[in-house]
Amino acid sequence: MEKFTLLRSKAVPLPIENVDTDQIIPARFLKATNKIGFGNNLFRDWRYNDKNEEISDFVLNDPKYSGSVLVAGDNFGCGSSREHAAWALTDYGFKVIVSSYFADIFKGNALNNGLLPIQVSPEFLKEMLGAIQSNPDMEITVDLEAQTIAFNDSKESFDIDSYKKICLLNGYDDIDFLVSKKAEIEQFEKNRTLTYEF
Repeated sequence: MEKFTLLRSKAVPLPIENVDTDQIIPARFLKATNKIGFGNNLFRDWRYNDKNEEISDFVLNDPKYSGSVLVAGDNFGCGSSREHAAWALTDYGFKVIVSSYFADIFKGNALNNGLLPIQVSPEFLKEMLGAIQSNPDMEITVDLEAQTIAFNDSKESFDIDSYKKICLLNGYDDIDFLVSKKAEIEQFEKNRTLTYEF
């Protein structure tokens, strides 16, 4: 995975609550096992009509919004446990999702795929969404080491599992993390005394 330390980016506002994983990536696109290409069908039924034409008033089709941060409404990622939702968001280019609440399974899937879900207060989220809509060129700053997210003169801290923070900062998946501890594991095994009782 790519290392994540500090991100400065414009953001895409999606002020919709209870966005479930079937809206993020509809079930009919789950046949592939390769993570590549899922971004093409991110929010497919909101982005395109039944004639496969772009729906102009959906935010991902609005050229004034761009960036690697998606700022969503409350309760993002609810519904089924499909990991493909995280695949679609990362394949599209998002690195951070901001909401006032995330479904636990989605949150875990996101972190396992290098996507940082940042849970903020409802008040901070409302202020951020309004600021983006007023100024689409506004940048958001995410400092993972300090665990802060900021825009304009507003800043808020966020929580993250300490193990997942280490993984994101170093670009590790679970296997990479174990490999990084290889020398320590070998030293432990070397120093360990086995006692057998008969």
